[in-house]
Amino acid sequence: MKKLLIAATAAALLCSVAFAESHEGAKHGKHWDYSKNGPTHWGEFSKTCANGQAQSPINIIPGKSVQLNAQYKLNLHEDIHTTAKIIDNGHSIKVTPKEGGTVELHGETFKLLQFHFHGKSEHTVDGKRYDMVAHLVHQNPKTKQLAVVAVFFKEGKKNPVLDTVINGLEKEVKIDPQDLLPKDISHYFHYVGSLTTPPCSENVQWYLLKEPAEASKEQIETFRKYYVDNERPVQELNDRTIEAE
Repeated sequence: MKKLLIAATAAALLCSVAFAESHEGAKHGKHWDYSKNGPTHWGEFSKTCANGQAQSPINIIPGKSVQLNAQYKLNLHEDIHTTAKIIDNGHSIKVTPKEGGTVELHGETFKLLQFHFHGKSEHTVDGKRYDMVAHLVHQNPKTKQLAVVAVFFKEGKKNPVLDTVINGLEKEVKIDPQDLLPKDISHYFHYVGSLTTPPCSENVQWYLLKEPAEASKEQIETFRKYYVDNERPVQELNDRTIEAE
C-alpha cells in the first residue's frame, strides 16, 4: 500500500508539472487574448512568442519572393462531404470536420484538423490586409508537423459556406471544406513560420493562396460582430525566404 501511495503521489506530481509547463501564465490566473493580455504580453504565456525568430504572420512582398522549391508544391484534396462542429472558442469561430480532407507536401500527407476565421487577415500583402481570412490547419499524423493554408476573403459576392458557418454556430452541420477555396488554388506564397497564437510554435508550413475568395459585405460584418481584431501584428521576416508558385 505504501508503494502504491508513493507511486500515485509521484504520478500526480508529474501531471501537475506538465500542466504548469503547458500553461505558462495560468498560475497568475491569466489567459491570453487580443486586448488586456494581447500580443505584446504573449511572451508571458510562451517564451517562443517573444523570442522566436520564425514567427507568423508576416508581410508578403511579392516582388521579393523566389520560385517555389518543387518539393514544397501544394496538392489540395479538400473535397470531403462531411459533418462539422462549429464553436466560438473565445478567440475565433472554429470549424472541426468529422472527416477532414488532406494536403500533400514533399511526399507526406497532412490531414485537415480544423479551420477558423479572423475578422481581418493576419498576413498582409504589400502591407494590405484582406477583409477576412480562413486558416485551414493540417497536421502530419506521423511527424505532428503542421501546415496551414490561408484563404483570404475580399468583399464581393455572397459566400454560401460562410452562411453555413454562421447559421451553424454551436451546432453540427453538413459541410465540404473545398467550397471555402477560391477557383485558383495553384498559385500561392509559401514560407516556414509559426502558429499565430500562443504557444507560437515554429516549423509550421504556411501556404497563402494568392486569389482571394469572396464574401458579401453583410457576411463580413456578421463575422466581425464576433471578432474584428483577432489578428496578431506582423512579425519580422528575419532570414527567411518567401517562395511563390
